[in-house]
Amino acid sequence: MYKLTFIFLVVLSVNVSAAVGAKLMHMEVDLSNQESLQRGARTFVNYCLSCHAAAYMRYNRMGQDLGISEDVLKANFMFGTDKVGETMTIAMTKSDSLSFFGVSPPDLSVIARARGADWLYSYFKTFYVDKSRPFGVNNLTFKDVGMPHVLWELQGAQQLSLIESEGAVHHSPTYDDLEIITPGIQSEEKYDQTIRDLVNFMVYLGEPIKLKRGKIGFWVLVYLFVFMIIAYMLKKEYWRDIH
Repeated sequence: MYKLTFIFLVVLSVNVSAAVGAKLMHMEVDLSNQESLQRGARTFVNYCLSCHAAAYMRYNRMGQDLGISEDVLKANFMFGTDKVGETMTIAMTKSDSLSFFGVSPPDLSVIARARGADWLYSYFKTFYVDKSRPFGVNNLTFKDVGMPHVLWELQGAQQLSLIESEGAVHHSPTYDDLEIITPGIQSEEKYDQTIRDLVNFMVYLGEPIKLKRGKIGFWVLVYLFVFMIIAYMLKKEYWRDIH
């Protein structure tokens, strides 16, 4: 089973790299930064939760983990329900989503575990104008993406500028070929931080126990170290008369 899982992950990473055609941009995930997680959660509910559910997460669990009170949750994070124990679902039905997008938008609860933080970070930064697409945009990380660029007002509009000679493009498109043609309400640096916060939150969303696992792991190691000393001393006591 473990071998099959390993093989699947290797194949998935190869397919993702091949689809991108360029090395993914990298970001450092910092789950210890509670303010970043709170900002990311706010961006997620404002821009993602209209179409994408996160049905494996409950509002009160998120509030407890991220230090958000119930009053703040209800005022700033909960727009489809007033019950903090509800999961983060959406009002849009499957039939509506099929008529709007042609597909049902995936649940994002574990998307960070499936795709990885670097993929998400690259994806959110590489939308560009493509009038041939139904929503007028394409994505350099996810070719022929089937959704609009919901963060366009923050980032602005990008175009893919390829150097052509005699009607032929002499290299595959890379992230360096993207340039802003219509500025958004955020600067490039501010938008980058917004995406880092959003991806940070989505990594937490995929595995909330990570917030506590590091602390638990530290004390487990301390216990094992102390137990090793006691076991060694006990061993010496048992074997003292023999030697």
